Amino acid sequence: MASVTVTRVINAPLEKVWASWDDYANIDKFNPNLNRSFLIDNNGETGLGATRQCDLNDGKNFIQERIIGYTPLKKIKIDIYNGTMPLKRAEADIDLKPLGPNKTELNFTMDFTPKMGLLGRLMVPMMKPQFRKLLGKLVDGNKAYLENGVVIARAA
Repeated sequence: MASVTVTRVINAPLEKVWASWDDYANIDKFNPNLNRSFLIDNNGETGLGATRQCDLNDGKNFIQERIIGYTPLKKIKIDIYNGTMPLKRAEADIDLKPLGPNKTELNFTMDFTPKMGLLGRLMVPMMKPQFRKLLGKLVDGNKAYLENGVVIARAA
């Protein structure tokens, strides 16, 4: 399994950073890689077992995710269990650590195994920079959202 980690320091209190990620249905507010996101389990809640769909901004691809680990104010672990991406398996860990009253460290790690067997494994060195770029845009979007109130504008 390949792994990519992106880290950012966000000038916002831990509780505010946590709340942005815990608003599980609405990651599209700050994720420029998405066209939209929504809950698909119909319970309207976050936490362990919550599921969502994220439609990518290319208009063709999507992923479906479920929370498989949930420690409030510390960590969310997400299983990417379905979608159109060339992934056999993928998990994301969002780890938060307070660095002071108005500063939080965000570590976002994605572990993935591509589809296509040997060919997929040979593509990992090309896939890792792409995933690092996508994750970088995601965490930078979260930082801008929390520090400056920047919400991603969507085409109607």
